[in-house]
Amino acid sequence: MQRPALALAAALALTAAIAFGPSTAGAAPAYAPADTATVHPGVQTFTNGGQCTANFVFTDGADTYIGQAAHCSGTGAATDTNGCTAGTLPIGTEVQVSGADHPGTIAYSSWNTMQANGETDPDACAYNDLALVKLDPADVAKVNPSIPHWGGPTGLNTTGTTGTVYSYGNSSLRQGITLLSPKLGLTSSTEGNGWTHVVNTVTPGIPGDSGSAFLDSEGRALGVLSTLGIGLPGGVVNNVSDLNKALDYLHTHGTGPVAGAQLVLGTEAFNGSQLPLDADDPVDDPVGSLRGLLGF
Repeated sequence: MQRPALALAAALALTAAIAFGPSTAGAAPAYAPADTATVHPGVQTFTNGGQCTANFVFTDGADTYIGQAAHCSGTGAATDTNGCTAGTLPIGTEVQVSGADHPGTIAYSSWNTMQANGETDPDACAYNDLALVKLDPADVAKVNPSIPHWGGPTGLNTTGTTGTVYSYGNSSLRQGITLLSPKLGLTSSTEGNGWTHVVNTVTPGIPGDSGSAFLDSEGRALGVLSTLGIGLPGGVVNNVSDLNKALDYLHTHGTGPVAGAQLVLGTEAFNGSQLPLDADDPVDDPVGSLRGLLGF
């Protein structure tokens, strides 16, 4: 999102969706241990001043990429969420990645690719929201692919099956309070012919969380936080772009080495048995507790 100063109150007042911000896991070089890595899912990324949250790590066997939402390099208003028509910065645009010593560069953007291809599928245009940022080779030794707090990903969700979901947002609006970053949620529906999952989370996604990773109940990579909306009868909902579909699009329509990029699995075991706000207090029934918090 190119409007980092967008007020949270204004964002929550919108009733329309607001832009935040082969499908198998690939081999990867030896990465840094999770407890010392400075580049990993959940770090902040900055594109032309706009802040987002990185999702997953990818590799094509030679280069390493970290994912962000394609709309993070958009040039239009926060409500310009149609990737087939919205303004977007070019491939090769520099991205500042927190924890890296050198800027990365956008190597793939679903928005740029759909526009170049003349894409007309309305579901892809609305929900295909993935960009890959190529990391400087000097920074690869600082990378770990594990999701903070939760661990994983353990694989790629290729069925669209949902239910309980896990995420990690890193918006600067949280003022560095990392206890608010882990998020536990439930999907309420899958829409757009499988392109997007509507999710309620505790805590809710907010501007700056754009692009953050979502895992399913087995720790598999499910999707990327794409848009924020208002649910009925009230409250904030997150629209999560399906990663399997986004990667299929990349593999089919991408060009150059990045077209072969695959998801890198986490080095840390997935652990979904803890509530987001207290990693030292596991509960026997986190989903039941979550349903109570969300009023389901």
